[in-house]
Amino acid sequence: MLEISGLTWAVTIGVVVALLALDLVLAAARPHRVGFREATAWSVFYVLIAIAFGVWFAMAYGGDFGTQYFAGYIVEKSLSVDNLFVFVIIMTTFAVPEEHQHKVLTFGIILALIMRAIFIALGATLLSLFSFMFLLFGLLLIYTAVQLFRHRDEDPDVEDNAVVRTARRVLPITDDYVGGKLLTRVDGRRMVTPLVIVLLAIGSIDLLFALDSIPAVFGVTSEAYIVFVANAFALLGLRALYFLVKGLLDRLVYLSTGLAIILGFIGIKLILHWAHEDISTAVPEITTPVSLGVIIGVLVIVTVASLIKTRKDPTLTAHAGSLKAHKPARTEERE
Repeated sequence: MLEISGLTWAVTIGVVVALLALDLVLAAARPHRVGFREATAWSVFYVLIAIAFGVWFAMAYGGDFGTQYFAGYIVEKSLSVDNLFVFVIIMTTFAVPEEHQHKVLTFGIILALIMRAIFIALGATLLSLFSFMFLLFGLLLIYTAVQLFRHRDEDPDVEDNAVVRTARRVLPITDDYVGGKLLTRVDGRRMVTPLVIVLLAIGSIDLLFALDSIPAVFGVTSEAYIVFVANAFALLGLRALYFLVKGLLDRLVYLSTGLAIILGFIGIKLILHWAHEDISTAVPEITTPVSLGVIIGVLVIVTVASLIKTRKDPTLTAHAGSLKAHKPARTEERE
């Protein structure tokens, strides 16, 4: 078992909060369009921080735990790219001005971290109390993989969302973004701006992603601390990565297929672990190095295959994938 002191937890959370605060302050103090050079610099910065932490962690706690961290980080980073697809869809659907997208993404990452921290605590508790949770998590991931593969050529309908629909119905909303404010007054009446609806859309999507990503990373490590840091460092770089690869996302036509394969693989790994612990030690387990190799291999293959495919046929466009089929659009009544 990995023994992490309260001081280490406190310092880790403090570093994550400080980096988030830096992002939020920069977004609020100077709203602007994030260019390629700036996005590249921040992306490299966050990747180097994640790698430096992994090296320190491996040296301090052993190579096995270090391998688990890097495997978890890569899993979460690959799943976060699918997050980016949905972020692009949300930004486009709600016509968020470019100068406010930085702020929206930072708030979205904060919401994602809070939700995932809750799910990590809940998941770690359940796994420690009930070993059959490995079986349930494995089945959940396999179901998600099958659904994602079935609807790999679709995009989630962010407006067909109970949270967004309810907010539109009950909240007074302004027509424009009012300089990036969340609340404003119009003719003495307090109203919310569309930015609130965007944040609600991102928050509800983050909740769905947390339901998949937390079981996925528990598939490569059962240590709550490693699950937390892998999620935190993967999400911290998400804002910069969005601006860096926004134009490239359309070309990753096989990404949803690759993620479906990864989720299915980790689901099988969890089920084998449960069978090994609860049924018979003769049941083989998939080791962390093998998991890391499979995950990296799948990501490399789908990325290269996607770029080759779109180079041959530039009209192809990638999709985020959806866990359910879209409802048919209702025919509007004629007047």
